[in-house]
Amino acid sequence: MFMEWTSIHPSDVLLHEQWLAAFASLRDFLHWLCSGGGIVAYADSARAEEAPEPPPRKKKVVVLGTGWAGTSFLKNLDSSRYEVKVISPRNYFAFTPLLPSVTCGTVEARSVVEPIRRMFEKKGKDVAYYEAECFKIDPTKKAVHCRSAVGTNLDGNGDFMLDYDYLVVALGATVNTFNTPGVMEHCHFLKEVEDAQKIRKSVIDCFERASIPNISEEEKRKILHFVIIGGGPTGVEFAAELHDFLVEDLVKLYPAIAQFVKITIIQSGEHILNTFDQRIAVFAESKFQRDGIELSTGFRVIKVSDDSITVKCKSSGVETLVPYGMAIWSAGIGTRPVITDFMNQVGQGKRRALATNEWLRVPECDSVYAIGDCSSISQRKIMEDISTIFKVADKDNSGTLTLKEINDVLEDICIRYPQVELYMKSMHMVDIADLIKGGVGDSNKESMVVNIEEFKKALCHVDSQVKTVPATAQVAAQQGYYLADCFNKKDHCVEHPEGPLRLTGSGEGHHNFRPFRYKHLGQFAPLGGEQAAAELPGDWVSMGHSTQWLWYSVYASKQVSWRTRVLVVSDWTRRFIFGRDSSRI
Repeated sequence: MFMEWTSIHPSDVLLHEQWLAAFASLRDFLHWLCSGGGIVAYADSARAEEAPEPPPRKKKVVVLGTGWAGTSFLKNLDSSRYEVKVISPRNYFAFTPLLPSVTCGTVEARSVVEPIRRMFEKKGKDVAYYEAECFKIDPTKKAVHCRSAVGTNLDGNGDFMLDYDYLVVALGATVNTFNTPGVMEHCHFLKEVEDAQKIRKSVIDCFERASIPNISEEEKRKILHFVIIGGGPTGVEFAAELHDFLVEDLVKLYPAIAQFVKITIIQSGEHILNTFDQRIAVFAESKFQRDGIELSTGFRVIKVSDDSITVKCKSSGVETLVPYGMAIWSAGIGTRPVITDFMNQVGQGKRRALATNEWLRVPECDSVYAIGDCSSISQRKIMEDISTIFKVADKDNSGTLTLKEINDVLEDICIRYPQVELYMKSMHMVDIADLIKGGVGDSNKESMVVNIEEFKKALCHVDSQVKTVPATAQVAAQQGYYLADCFNKKDHCVEHPEGPLRLTGSGEGHHNFRPFRYKHLGQFAPLGGEQAAAELPGDWVSMGHSTQWLWYSVYASKQVSWRTRVLVVSDWTRRFIFGRDSSRI
């Protein structure tokens, strides 16, 4: 046997060793497989192949402000499509048209405010709110710098920064003192709920001070002289509310000093309510004269001290000293410092408000929009694009336009340039043919043909009807709703644009959407004594007691929630039954 083993060939030994090595490798693989490693690796590879792609990142939308414009935008925005963050030092929305009623206790302050978080609780995590104030906008880095209004962050200074893809500036406006000395130090304002509460306390303070013994009659007349500077809607409504408060409530509580009470409105213009129909201004002036409210029109305030107001007659230049007990300044609105700084950055330093195009976008910043009182729409003039319009309408390149060719683009022209319709309406024109006649003279409508110079001549006066929208809550709310609608259908309108398609080359702007168009729904002016005046669409004017009840119904329906609606109506009912509360709280 020994001889047989030693006679084995070396190649057979090598083959034997290879089989042993293969067997060992197979044994190790089976051991690893049974231990679970192979199963886990297979499961991981299968899961990696089946895992879906992560969803695309949501665009970040930062909203500055919780006033009429900002709240309207947020309420109508589909927040599931965006990552929404709200910055405002005021964690509530205030129904500002009722602030004059808050000053005299007709309506309580908490009845006209709705917490922001309550308004957006249905949106859940889609909206994040930070109680802070934005003090700088950096359009280059697409970031806003904010400072906490309630405390400090981990760094100890309360400052933080948020980046954005889209920024909606809805910061509103501040009071405009026109640099009149003493206004900021001695006058009350009526822009915020806190202002209304301060005025309410000051009114009661004046009556209590005048009731102290050993006060001379002259001093009582000064203390009980309430001066409203500014004869616009806010000043007039406050004067009416204050008069009702005095006549219906305070006279009964302070009968000994009722004869010394006086209310004066100082207005630089010749009439109060100069933004209303002239019939309403005349009606309001006559009613105030009957009520004993003094109207000092044509006077400009040049200085305010702690006990007197210096006014100057605009016609004669004579200066007069007016002693007072309480003064309320409601003579206009100004720009907030953060907006002024931003305008300087984008080359709008000489403007009074942040300019936007008709799509509410700041022209110098593709991703920044501005709505509400902080902004002003710059309507593009038709004469700036007259050559482009003519070229678009001239389909056959004949160098002339027929009436049919003009009518084919008329709808787009009216959408892009609303002043065309306004001009035709003001001139009582029936159709576009009447407008074109101004350039070619009388001719047959069917055979009317105009060249570029005649077309320019026909439209040269249209831009005189370019209107600036007023800084009102109604405008701000409509702008917020419009901008939210644009954000909601941004992707849809890329494939299905709805703007003036044939005029996309004229001017600049986002032509996927129709430009913003303000629709005036009317305005009210409560005048006290259960009387009001209203200017309604269609040149309708309503005045008297029935209009006051219309005012009640409209303002109740415009509340942002059923909670505030019930509270406001219950406050009105309480006032009818028990009168206003004169407690100094």
